[in-house]
Amino acid sequence: MILSFDTHNANGYTSKSQIARVLSENWVKSNGFCPNCGEDYLNAFENNKPVADFYCKSCSEQFELKSKNGNKLGPKIVDGAYSTMISRINSDKNPNFFFLTYDTTRWEVNNFLIIPKYYFTSEIIVKRKPLSKNARRAGWIGCNIDIRKVPENGRIFFVRNSEIISKEKVQIKWERTNFLKTQKREKKGWILDIMSCIDAIQKDTFSLKDVYLFETILKEKYPNNNFIKDKIRQQLQFLRDIGIVEFKNRGIYKKVRL
Repeated sequence: MILSFDTHNANGYTSKSQIARVLSENWVKSNGFCPNCGEDYLNAFENNKPVADFYCKSCSEQFELKSKNGNKLGPKIVDGAYSTMISRINSDKNPNFFFLTYDTTRWEVNNFLIIPKYYFTSEIIVKRKPLSKNARRAGWIGCNIDIRKVPENGRIFFVRNSEIISKEKVQIKWERTNFLKTQKREKKGWILDIMSCIDAIQKDTFSLKDVYLFETILKEKYPNNNFIKDKIRQQLQFLRDIGIVEFKNRGIYKKVRL
């Protein structure tokens, strides 16, 4: 993997946004790979395809690319129409999302990661204010993707702070997310919420009591559930069984990091 953009791909373009789009898309085609099956080459869809930007010919996974100038990814990524995004994440055709940040002074990639499609919920899609009545598209409502609400397990880096992550490690991390594919919406919601609670605990080894501290927050989200602590224990057992956390002792767990 080479972090530098091939600036020759932007010859003939004058718009900064077009240059950035062409360079970032060509970089992904040349350096990206499918984390699902390991295919070394991603194919590009024709321009302006409404569903995705790239696909894997071997396993048919689809990917959409979001890129921005800057050293850091930031907590929120600007996206398109709110209603369109909500429809997409509830569709079977929702793509996985690549996020890329780059430095325009050197035209190099700083961060490149993927969030699998099954980590996308309506909760991480934040509605923006409607455009003013004087705007060309008055009333149009856009959205941001709040990646802070995606558990760490669902943020898989190919490049992190200019450090290239091995293909083997990327695929191992991807495989560790597959358990979510078959989960129904409500159960998936609980799993993601407990994973986010665990991420918020600022230590690798934590107690059941540490997770119980999120009971009030979870109760607000699930007001009809009168057994929040029982649900927390159930999800911790599930996460232990699939290797996301490790059981150390009675009421004591440890985060499993790769």
